[in-house]
Amino acid sequence: MTRPFRFGVQASSPADAAGWRERARRVEALGYSTLTMPDHFVGTELAPMVALAFAAAASDTLRVGMLVLGNDYKHPAVVAKEAATLDLLSGGRLELGLGAGWMTADYTALGIPYDAHRTRIERLAEAIEIVRRCWDEGPFDFDGKHYTIRGYDALPKPSQPQPPIVVGGGGRRLLRLAGRTADVVGINPNLRAGEIGADAAQSTLAAATVEKIDWVREGAGDRFDDIELQIRYFMTAVTDDARGLAEVLAPGFGVTPDDALASGTVLVGTVDEICDTLVQRREEWGVSYVVVGDDLFQAFAPVVARLAGT
Repeated sequence: MTRPFRFGVQASSPADAAGWRERARRVEALGYSTLTMPDHFVGTELAPMVALAFAAAASDTLRVGMLVLGNDYKHPAVVAKEAATLDLLSGGRLELGLGAGWMTADYTALGIPYDAHRTRIERLAEAIEIVRRCWDEGPFDFDGKHYTIRGYDALPKPSQPQPPIVVGGGGRRLLRLAGRTADVVGINPNLRAGEIGADAAQSTLAAATVEKIDWVREGAGDRFDDIELQIRYFMTAVTDDARGLAEVLAPGFGVTPDDALASGTVLVGTVDEICDTLVQRREEWGVSYVVVGDDLFQAFAPVVARLAGT
């Protein structure tokens, strides 16, 4: 099944309330589907639940979401209540992004144990089930390895019966979980090192991206066609000299310029070239949901105008 393109913007640190409201309105006016935010504690990022509520209030149709909430930072029942409130007050415009947590600097700053990848992913699997059960009608019990809930009837309920859950990752265990449980799966760098470096960059090369999508398919089984595949492009530029830019950037990540241009998180070239690349990647990879940073969303708008909804 070929899904129509849709586009999102990831933002994090607006200067003030007026600037944030204007950014949300501008993103909406340019035809983007979604405004998303990261969830970190080291840096200048705003708290995503609060900031996204402001963005939803300032817009009419813009969807809002997280790329992604770190599961270890809040109990999933608390997340489910806050998310349901945001979905209810926005008229059903939430996409809830959940992740296992990856950035060691956050854990160190907050004094949270940085458990093994397997443990954090097991905990995320339980959290996703708890969130979905919170959004269902009536009280429920949950007995897991990491969470226990007794007779809890979560209120309020969201406006959408089950807001879309976004899960992204770069490793097999997490992407198979995403395939089993998520509505939207983000194909991300492998962040096993706990920081962004050459290892993460090399994990985004074309062959690795195909392998990641295969892992999603393994987890999803018969429901694979129901999943929307997303890529957050971290290196995006509208330029007449894509090759020259690649030659400058590639050595720092230990890859060739050709490999850099084919990377699953790189999108550079003229508007025509970028559109051709996205259409090709949708045909080959099935990726139809494209997210760019807020430093480029206005320059990228001609691509959105041409491809959104097609």
